[in-house]
Amino acid sequence: MSDRAAAMLFAPPQPPMRLTRSGPVVIGRSSRCDLTVASEAASRRHAEVRFEDGHFVVCDLGSTNGTFLNGELLTATRPLAPGDRIEIGEVGVTFCQVEAGLDDASTVEGQTLLLTEPRATDRGGAFGGELDEIPAFAVLQVLEMGRKTGRLSIESPERPGRIWLVSGAPVHAETDKHAGFEAAIAVVRTGSGRFSFDPGEAAPEQTIDVNVTELLLEASRREDEEACEQP
Repeated sequence: MSDRAAAMLFAPPQPPMRLTRSGPVVIGRSSRCDLTVASEAASRRHAEVRFEDGHFVVCDLGSTNGTFLNGELLTATRPLAPGDRIEIGEVGVTFCQVEAGLDDASTVEGQTLLLTEPRATDRGGAFGGELDEIPAFAVLQVLEMGRKTGRLSIESPERPGRIWLVSGAPVHAETDKHAGFEAAIAVVRTGSGRFSFDPGEAAPEQTIDVNVTELLLEASRREDEEACEQP
């Protein structure tokens, strides 16, 4: 991890949490934790993320139900890679890396941040990357907090689509099958492919009247419903 790189935890609908190298982040059910998760399966102090030997790691804190990393039960401290998902009960916490101190950046709790990854590009305010390293919901949360205006495009055989934002709020979305809110839900739920953001790209029309948090909550609700319907 370079000196300019920053790291963040994403657990929508909560705002992103910036990690530091100076102290651990405790995740758990208690309101005294740095990151509180609303799950009956979570222990009061469930897991911890900290900087160790040049990278961020995650470990379980002796929780009752265990901590999972990308579906695998943690039995020891494990290093984190961009896009890794820490699972505590039914709650997922995604680890992402960003690049700090760049000119065209999003401001998060006083820190200037721009999404970049090893394969991401920065083109005069435009940027892009891989969805398996920075999920669509994480990109949208940072764009919202940075009050960005432009077009977020998803290139994916799964669900290609586009969302236009004005001052961080989604105003229109399109896929090959839908337009408006349903298209935005589809884009949020896209799990693989590439994303790119082009600042200043004007929306052809306004079809959405919700904020990013409301959009992510609805996408999460639908995923939960589908999971309950599966045999």
